[in-house]
Amino acid sequence: MKILIVESRFYEDITDNLVKGAVRELQAVGAGFKRVIVPGILEIPAAIRYAVRAMEMRATDERYAGYVTLGCAIKGETDHYDHVCREAFAGVQSLSLQYTLAVGNGILTVHNKAQAMERAEKRNFGGQAAKACLRMIEIKKDLGLLPK
Repeated sequence: MKILIVESRFYEDITDNLVKGAVRELQAVGAGFKRVIVPGILEIPAAIRYAVRAMEMRATDERYAGYVTLGCAIKGETDHYDHVCREAFAGVQSLSLQYTLAVGNGILTVHNKAQAMERAEKRNFGGQAAKACLRMIEIKKDLGLLPK
């Protein structure tokens, strides 16, 4: 089983902690993974779609059983935060539903860096996203969408 981790590096220190948690969870169950880096959370859905399209076109031999999205948006003084968060989440959700993807969402949307670090380090949202992805893969297996 191979998982694609799509990580936004806009806040590198926060994402580093999210990635550590996700990788730990995936390694604990023996899942392989590949990491793809995008500039910000708004680009995460596009990267997932690229991976799906590459599989559809048989442009790659890599097959992903699931996807883990990691990144962070910190609220600023403008409406930009609201738009970026809404579109990033909607894009990931839309792809998940349209292509029956197992996705674990580890995109943080917070008011300040302290909240982000709390969630990335102490609350292990990266690991929780990986666990969610793995659980969704199990559900797909249970429902006959993947071989057991």
